[in-house]
Amino acid sequence: MSGASVLFIGGSGVISASCVREAVEQGFDVTVLNRGTTGGRPIPEGVTRLQADVSDRVALADTLGDRRWDVVINWIAFTPDQVRADVDFFAGRTRQYVFISSASAYQTPATHLPITESTPLKNPYWQYSRDKIACEELLMTAYREQDFPVTIIRPSHTYDETKLPLTRGWTAVARMRAGKPIIITGDGSSLWTLTNSRDFAVGFTGLLDRAEAIGEAFTITSDEAPTWNQIAHEIAAAAGVDDLRIVHVPADAINAVDPEWGAALLGDKANSSVFDNSKVRSLVPWYRPRIPYRQGVREVIAWYEAHPEEQVVDERLDALMDELAERWAV
Repeated sequence: MSGASVLFIGGSGVISASCVREAVEQGFDVTVLNRGTTGGRPIPEGVTRLQADVSDRVALADTLGDRRWDVVINWIAFTPDQVRADVDFFAGRTRQYVFISSASAYQTPATHLPITESTPLKNPYWQYSRDKIACEELLMTAYREQDFPVTIIRPSHTYDETKLPLTRGWTAVARMRAGKPIIITGDGSSLWTLTNSRDFAVGFTGLLDRAEAIGEAFTITSDEAPTWNQIAHEIAAAAGVDDLRIVHVPADAINAVDPEWGAALLGDKANSSVFDNSKVRSLVPWYRPRIPYRQGVREVIAWYEAHPEEQVVDERLDALMDELAERWAV
């Protein structure tokens, strides 16, 4: 086991919590820095806890002092200003800085599948993705000009037991159970990669404290890419719904009535996304995702059943889905 020291900035999110657990299991000396919240995902025993708001750089400096870590991972950096502050702060204080980017930064829609790390970065539809691209560019410039030891990770749609992939997830399940139609973009045949966070964590931790990963970007996803229609039917089956009703609506039409929902579709979910994980396996050959979505979604529904307070229906979106279903039903 490595025993290398790792600082997680964040560490209680959908992906990061699983990675904290896996890092502890792999023998890393783990520290988690956040604002003191866990989001319902407990921090494992043996983890050092630090509390600060990372956006407050004075408080951050006071909390971290002159400590150094072999690896620093920032799960909550989204803009170039945030990343630039990290470069200034952690330069000379770590031998690997891991930036969590997004597979939505890849060319959208992709002209070739599967998507690899050499696929161009270009997303004209979603500001979130453009910000991630700008962060990557800043970090790679720092690597080339300052020898800043960055590794870039590009997850795609990664979930844990609390997350459903359909917009406002439980709203869709409630509609299924009420016999109401759900909305799927396009004709539902586009391919979408869903990765369980426990699987992701195996590939991710295998890249920590690896000199070979410095200056490199890695996609980490599942190898399973069902269609959106198949995903909806798996959710319905897990929720005990036998008669699923789907209304297919073009992404442009959704964008016209709800730009936030539409941007996430046009800039990400409406496009087939299939990935080649050869690069991460070149350094982490034991990375083999083992949790198919059919299993994963049953864990999700079971979690919601055990947490009825989380079965929240977005009334605005529910009404909008009614309108779209009435207009576009065949």
